[in-house]
Amino acid sequence: MKISRITAYRVELPLHEGSYKWSGGHSVTVFDSTVVAVETDAGITGYGEVCPLGPAYLPAYAAGARTGIAELAPSLIGLDPTETGVINRRMDHAMRGHPYVKSALDMACWDILGKVSGQSLVKLLGGRYGEDFALYRAISQESPETMAAMVEKYRSEGYTKFQLKVGGSPDEDIARIQAVAALLHTGDVLVADANTGWTQHQAIRVAQAVRDVDVYLEQPCERYEECLAVRNHTNRPFILDEVIDDVSMVLRGAADRAMDIINLKISKVGGLTKARQIRDLCVSLGIALTIEDTWGGDIITAAISHLAHSTPPELLFSSTDFNSYVTLSIAEGAPQRTSGRLAAPTGPGLGITPRFEVLGSPVLDVKVS
Repeated sequence: MKISRITAYRVELPLHEGSYKWSGGHSVTVFDSTVVAVETDAGITGYGEVCPLGPAYLPAYAAGARTGIAELAPSLIGLDPTETGVINRRMDHAMRGHPYVKSALDMACWDILGKVSGQSLVKLLGGRYGEDFALYRAISQESPETMAAMVEKYRSEGYTKFQLKVGGSPDEDIARIQAVAALLHTGDVLVADANTGWTQHQAIRVAQAVRDVDVYLEQPCERYEECLAVRNHTNRPFILDEVIDDVSMVLRGAADRAMDIINLKISKVGGLTKARQIRDLCVSLGIALTIEDTWGGDIITAAISHLAHSTPPELLFSSTDFNSYVTLSIAEGAPQRTSGRLAAPTGPGLGITPRFEVLGSPVLDVKVS
């Protein structure tokens, strides 16, 4: 079996809430997502998706994903897509860095592997633990009162884990955390995610102010060393996200006791192949994970669900369902939340079928010449 053609599609994903806001005054109203189709000479096609959270979040942006895929695609024509290790080495040889560019291509190859073997990816990634798993709900950065009201709304829909977008004014962030914490029920989980938005001294001040609040602190500062300093000044459970972008950073963080949990984003590390490697390392080290991606629609939600559902429950801190945040469905068969929980599809591969009437015409087409 050989890759014979790679096409890509651009699709806009509007948000139910109108906008999504996080630290630094950043916000997004419509997500620009790229769907990739990897075709083979055996008539089997795999699909992947990548959707950066705008250009101001990580070193990634939507147009860059498509440009990078166009650059990489010719080097993959003729390779066996089921040999995911070989595929990743070829991509890394052809393009240094830019992991988000490689993610959708790798995801599509895993989809093909599942279809060829007749197995869902959750089985290939380790096996399904239980019937479903808990999701968190991200709460866009607003006033303390508005964010507290949104937590109440989403609790009524079955969520018990809430990630507050903070990283703004320390005084207002303290008020945000305290306003929501006052509403928590037994069993609820609260995360204050600064998305690198605080300076070190601001983060230490917030951590000190909420030292008696049942809250997790996530990625307070931009640099690893700053986050480690904050970690060493707080008694709150600690999550690292943006700085965890490969295996070496996980090993460094584990050696420094820099975190209790990591946030593993599939596209940030280059796709399912490397995300699985990091997941398995964390399981071996006893480090819990939130498993997700930067953003996306039905296809990314399916990929997240397979990796999360194959993670031992005691080390799966949380996950998310991006397709419930957006107004447009781009694939049939994608998992849908039920009372704040999600289950991976049972069909072969990702278990989804793209809606081409929604995706439209491809913006990229590379095939055997």
